[in-house]
Amino acid sequence: MGLFSRFGSRPTAEAPLSAAPQTRAERDELGPTKAFQKFVASLAANPAPVLVDVGSVVGANVAYFGERLGCKIHIANLYEELDRHIRERALDRFVECARERLSLPEGSADGVLCWDLLDYLNHEQAQVVATELTRILRVNGALLAFFHSGAEQEPFYVKYVVVDESTLRHRRSPGLRARQGGLQNRDVIKLFGGLRVSDSFLLKSNVREIVLKKPAYLARGPAGAGV
Repeated sequence: MGLFSRFGSRPTAEAPLSAAPQTRAERDELGPTKAFQKFVASLAANPAPVLVDVGSVVGANVAYFGERLGCKIHIANLYEELDRHIRERALDRFVECARERLSLPEGSADGVLCWDLLDYLNHEQAQVVATELTRILRVNGALLAFFHSGAEQEPFYVKYVVVDESTLRHRRSPGLRARQGGLQNRDVIKLFGGLRVSDSFLLKSNVREIVLKKPAYLARGPAGAGV
């Protein structure tokens, strides 16, 4: 199982430029998910699918996708990179790093776990990441993303741990960047101009879960561009 990874956490532009405070213990909460099973079903349609995870290595997730679907998993850990660039006062170079961490061949991924990464990015950063994820996704490939309704004051990140197809464990820890939040459906569609919304669910927590897919007729269109 192929893995490329750096381990770490997430961040905030306004937070002190030092290591994330560890005064609060990690908090685990179970939460329902409706889009995850749609995403898994899309992956299951492919033999030995290739999966890209923008988060950090989570053992339970690696085991789930490896044993359940025989996935080859690539770990990009862009949350850690965002953290590192904030700590080094080099946030303007994050997009270069994101392109490097996502420098897989075009159309090589059957699925992408974007989680809630875009909630932590400004528009330029989000557009670069969305463009790269669109590029590496193959035709009929699926991308799973979560979007929160508003910004957060407290800097923290969440690791999403697969419990089963309808339940995720939310493992919350301090970080260096708070969620920016507030992306609407139209904003997501513009960011992922080369993809289409396959499934969208608004949970009781006001989190919107979206599965996007790459249709054949849009496969070569640039992300962010109209069709």
